[in-house]
Amino acid sequence: MKITLIDPLNVDDSIIVSHKNKLEEKGHEFDYYKESAKSDQEIIKRLKDSDIAVITNKKFSKEVIENTNLKLIDVAFTGTDHVAVDFANEKGIVVENASGYSDQSVAELVIGLAIDIMRKFDENRENIFENKNHFLLGDTLKSKKIGIIGTGNIGKRTIELFKAFGCEIIAYSRTQKEEIKNLGVKYVQLDQLLKEADIISIHLPLNSHTKGFLSKEKLDLIRDDAILINCARGPIIDNDHLAKLLNEGKIRAAGIDVFDMEPPLDSNYPLRNAKNVVLTNHVAFFTNEAMENRAEIVFDNIYKFLDGSLQNVVK
Repeated sequence: MKITLIDPLNVDDSIIVSHKNKLEEKGHEFDYYKESAKSDQEIIKRLKDSDIAVITNKKFSKEVIENTNLKLIDVAFTGTDHVAVDFANEKGIVVENASGYSDQSVAELVIGLAIDIMRKFDENRENIFENKNHFLLGDTLKSKKIGIIGTGNIGKRTIELFKAFGCEIIAYSRTQKEEIKNLGVKYVQLDQLLKEADIISIHLPLNSHTKGFLSKEKLDLIRDDAILINCARGPIIDNDHLAKLLNEGKIRAAGIDVFDMEPPLDSNYPLRNAKNVVLTNHVAFFTNEAMENRAEIVFDNIYKFLDGSLQNVVK
């Protein structure tokens, strides 16, 4: 089979070359690119005669799928909302992801954003470099009530880290898991979580059920001294209303890594200009360790597929 890696995996080239050699020893062809394609037509050209495409988080459209002859789309990412999965499945193409590769990285950024906000890092910098007189009395995480929305792998790891700081955890999920309860977590209804939590962290995938999940009405339930953190997907939240609440002081602060579009943000995008918000550049997943985990998973997906078995299948 012909396998094509169309996007860089951000690992040392020796890792890619090692897998290339292994695949070629097994009689397969392997091509890879060090820069992402700039258009659908370029992607289609790269995938000419390919059976397996390895992609990252760049849009992989219905048009691309229609004009290729793929058997497997191997997504080097957890979320697959950028892939026309339903259409691929209709054409008999298997879609797999790299679920779990960045659980630790995302969970750590959630903790980092919470500490950043509570210890007033931005105000510290302004005091040091701009001679501003901010009052820098902060808060600790210990004893804070944390509301976790979504208790999949990343939600679970985030819970474990917050627990290590001595936090109380409440959670909301459509499916309640015994392993989460065994961590001392209490499942509650969403409205109760939004009303009670000191810090709320979102860990949901983006799909037709979760788009706009935290609507205007739900955001209005959050206490004015609470912190909201989103390292999941931007469109899960009504971000225009979130910006309004931040500007009006009706939510203490927000830490946001994901938006309604990929950065760079438009100059008039409400969250870009909102008060009391810490923004990061969709980097929750992006650590050296996560990139190496990701490469290991996506190549293992390929080896298993070539041997006639499937794993990490997305429907």
